[in-house]
Amino acid sequence: MHIALILPNPPGYSETFFKSKIRGLQTSGHEVILVTGANTETFGDCKHKRHPKVYTSVWRQSAAFIIVGLSLLPHLAKVFRYIRLERKNKTTLKRIVEKVYINATLLKLKVNWLHFGFATMAIERELVAEAIKAKMGVSFRGYDINVYPLKNKEVYKLLWEQVDKVHSISNDLLDRAYALGLPKDKTFRIITPAIKTEALPVKTNNAINKPIKIVTIARLHYIKGIDILLETAAKLRDKQLDFIWEVIGSGDQKAEERYLYQRYRLGLEAHVTFSGKLSHKKTLEALQSAELYVQTSLIEGFCNAVLEAQGLGKLTLAFDSGGLRENILDGETGFLAPICDAKVMANTIERVLGLSNKEKQNIQKQAGSRVKTHFSLEQQQQAFVEFYTT
Repeated sequence: MHIALILPNPPGYSETFFKSKIRGLQTSGHEVILVTGANTETFGDCKHKRHPKVYTSVWRQSAAFIIVGLSLLPHLAKVFRYIRLERKNKTTLKRIVEKVYINATLLKLKVNWLHFGFATMAIERELVAEAIKAKMGVSFRGYDINVYPLKNKEVYKLLWEQVDKVHSISNDLLDRAYALGLPKDKTFRIITPAIKTEALPVKTNNAINKPIKIVTIARLHYIKGIDILLETAAKLRDKQLDFIWEVIGSGDQKAEERYLYQRYRLGLEAHVTFSGKLSHKKTLEALQSAELYVQTSLIEGFCNAVLEAQGLGKLTLAFDSGGLRENILDGETGFLAPICDAKVMANTIERVLGLSNKEKQNIQKQAGSRVKTHFSLEQQQQAFVEFYTT
């Protein structure tokens, strides 16, 4: 079977989800073709193609139109099918010409599946799969369902009509897609993120170090709840708790300046550190040294970092929001607090630290066991093989 995976960029060092999927499909004998934007990044794990580049220069764009047009001559049957589908959808002639250009790489493919790694990637490409006589799959990852539709109403209307099968990383995202108009009779599969469980030794030594180490792994972005994280830290400081809270992740310049100022305004320089983006190895090392892992995201599709924290046997806390409530079993593998409530989160952190060693160890062992049992890369890879074959 031939499967084309469409992503904005080649998977980065931390994007184990897509790398694992590709390796699993290849191991099962399927050919995977990665199609990304017209950037200079390369990917060596499978065939890698790029969409045509769009130029600002009229002359360069005109030349590119001619070159791409000539490359489509051996594929005219698919191009004409695509044009007929777009005309039936009442697309203007000018826009059809533009869409033939931007979708040229996909129109030249001979594959069984065209799979968009994010729902947003399928916008303006909804009719390509039918034109090349392939099935269309789409994945729900988080932003594409939780945020993008808020400012783009009915953006997925055509996608819902055309998609053959959907993949969601959580039941919460699937339910939100239904609320956005996804027909409930569409075939779907829930396949959660997964991690290398064999590389995560569970540590259950609960001797409290001073200062107490708390870790959060998140982009410096409002949706990750960094403002609330800082408010929670201020409340812990006011409780006279001796702690260091390390935030691992980067953001754009404005976001970084904003949170550095917030830290200064709240007088938290001695308690909160921003480490920036670290390698996966260094991130795990920082996580290993922590007593607590805390995720303050306003919403998450799921959350790999929360999985890894539990897999390492860390006492893990998060807001009761989105896929996080599927990631953590409250009171069994970690703890959930009401969303956006810094006071309650601070109180929950204080309560968890005050648990007996036996209570902590029970939570840690249950968390580590659940991660190893339900969230291994091998399980995820097999689930994706079944996604395309059943």
